[in-house]
Amino acid sequence: MTRHDGGVPKEPDNGDHAGTGAHGHSRRVAIAKKAGLLAVFALAHGRPYAAPAQAAAACAGGASVFNGDGIRDVATAAPEATVAGKKRAGLMRIVLGGGKGAVEISQESPDVADGAEAGDRFGTSLAVYDADLDGCADLAIGTPYEDVGPERDAGYVQVIFGSTEAVGRDKASKGFLQGSAYPIGGTPEQEDWFGYAVTAGKSITGNPFLVIGIPGEDIGTVPDAGTLGYIYGTDFKGTAVSQDSVGVREEAERYDRFGSSAAATDRHIAVGAPRESRGTVAGTGGLRAFAPPINTDDIPRPLFGMGQSRTPDPDTAAQTDDHYATALAMAPCRPAGAAAITDSLLAVGVPGEDLSTTVDASAVHVFHITAAGTVSLVNWIDQNTPDVGGSPEAGELSGQRLAAADTTTDVVSTSATVHLAVGVPGEDMGEFSEQGGVHNLPMIGAPGASDVWIGPGAGEPAARTYTGLSLGTSRLSSTSARRTAAGRCGPYTVLVR
Repeated sequence: MTRHDGGVPKEPDNGDHAGTGAHGHSRRVAIAKKAGLLAVFALAHGRPYAAPAQAAAACAGGASVFNGDGIRDVATAAPEATVAGKKRAGLMRIVLGGGKGAVEISQESPDVADGAEAGDRFGTSLAVYDADLDGCADLAIGTPYEDVGPERDAGYVQVIFGSTEAVGRDKASKGFLQGSAYPIGGTPEQEDWFGYAVTAGKSITGNPFLVIGIPGEDIGTVPDAGTLGYIYGTDFKGTAVSQDSVGVREEAERYDRFGSSAAATDRHIAVGAPRESRGTVAGTGGLRAFAPPINTDDIPRPLFGMGQSRTPDPDTAAQTDDHYATALAMAPCRPAGAAAITDSLLAVGVPGEDLSTTVDASAVHVFHITAAGTVSLVNWIDQNTPDVGGSPEAGELSGQRLAAADTTTDVVSTSATVHLAVGVPGEDMGEFSEQGGVHNLPMIGAPGASDVWIGPGAGEPAARTYTGLSLGTSRLSSTSARRTAAGRCGPYTVLVR
């Protein structure tokens, strides 16, 4: 493959029908461009890293345990990093739990395919799952600005395997792109942005799956309609799904950008089309939901599709540039009366939502998806919601990024166990414009009952830090949980950039 210097990080735009409009679209995109600075599961970087200590003899299993020692690790993405002199080539750093050092991974690493080149932005998106079911967690890493031959920004995704030698040290990576030699098929094209969003998991039948967003994909003569690639099983079979696929709600339309966002649990998958139009109203947005098992049409089973009309209160009107489903987050849910987890909670970011006369004040909708695939609204959250901190202001972009977690999966889900982090990167704090921050809220129950505001961390306050433009979650070890419980934080941490 050959690549080019990608220049300033970019967000897929809305094509020729959006413009800047009354909703300040150009400002939203300018802020969104900062997202490339650090991806989900983000922590500060730039400090020296020790060589990793000896890992466990065999994979002990567990989410986010890359070296199989049973102690959770943290994956840190730096897609803007310079690698081997190549600007914005991107890299990953894995901080190993238990004080065992860290591992740095880039496309220059021995067991990682391809090579680092300027503008790749390796690590723009990432997901953690056990792709080969060996008990060690693996990383799926999106590089949507990778050039494929002459096709600029066609995109590329790699699965980098964990092992007892730590992630990326014992087994060659598995790469995916579009083409007849790959399970998804298709053809790599300029600005497909293959891997712009990724999410992954393991179905209730134990089958690993990986969802790859391709929001710039043309469907026939329809530009930037978007599609998703679906990789499943330990033998890495694959298929492609668009809004023209059998059983999928709506149809592929110009500039929908289906695949711009994605989230999943073991039972449900949600994929966003935030630039979808409704009638003559441009950029309203929508999403499609699936179940992981492959159906007779060779795609994950479609469940439903929805947009703003699914929210009966307080606003059902789809408005220009609402960008519904710009961000998605899901958490498993055990409903009352159930003996185990059967359902999911889905959070949907609507950063372009106007609240009364306040433009782009934004909102987040939370839904309950049942085992049967039915969906109902649980919460509408904005800064008018009782006891939620702050007040609605133009351009706050609340919900531009989301992260969710169920901290205690062996009990009935309550407001104390299912948490939602809501990025508000456009929040003004006193004299500092667009300093940003994060709301940490319960997904169910009264959102304001335990709202905790997280502002910028160490360092001097400053304008345009856009805190909350990248989010991730992690359940802590039991020892850490006991320590944080004393501080009333619970066994849950939010990682913020």
